[in-house]
Amino acid sequence: MCDAGAPSRSGEDREVFTGLSLRSVQSGDGDFLFRLYASTRQEEISSWNWDAQQQAAFLHLQFKAQSLGYSADYPDAAHSLILQDGAPIGRVILNRTEPGVRLVDISILPEHRNRGVGAAIIRDIIAECVTLGKPLALQVRKVNPAARLYARLGFTKAGEDEIYAQMRWEPPSNGSHSVPGALPH
Repeated sequence: MCDAGAPSRSGEDREVFTGLSLRSVQSGDGDFLFRLYASTRQEEISSWNWDAQQQAAFLHLQFKAQSLGYSADYPDAAHSLILQDGAPIGRVILNRTEPGVRLVDISILPEHRNRGVGAAIIRDIIAECVTLGKPLALQVRKVNPAARLYARLGFTKAGEDEIYAQMRWEPPSNGSHSVPGALPH
């Protein structure tokens, strides 16, 4: 694991770049995590002509289902908040296993997207995978603009279904430890 920025199993604070850090999710983070989840679905549900109460009920139900699903599928995953100057702006969930690392989820509040935060976090995870000599896998909705970011960072499509693309990044076979575009450590 890199000295600065790599999400850690223990979730200890680590600075990724100026003002950006990670910390383990804590019991009091539920309201933020729900708000973050809702922000990822707002565009989709706003087209359904539901009133605010219906939207909130649906979002709470879906958030709970997602949380339970992640806990069941990845019981040992590290859940971290992404902080900008100490304030939460996103989250990242990583599942580290012997065969490799899975990026279970990365979400960033809309007002902080397209500023390099996600790319910085993912590059740091890639740097960790280079050090470990392990692949990094993820799943992304085909319509999610983040799929283009993953491709730019060297992920290739490993499979797909009607909704999702499974993507994979492989460590270099030459033993190189450099990650193009990675943050200096």
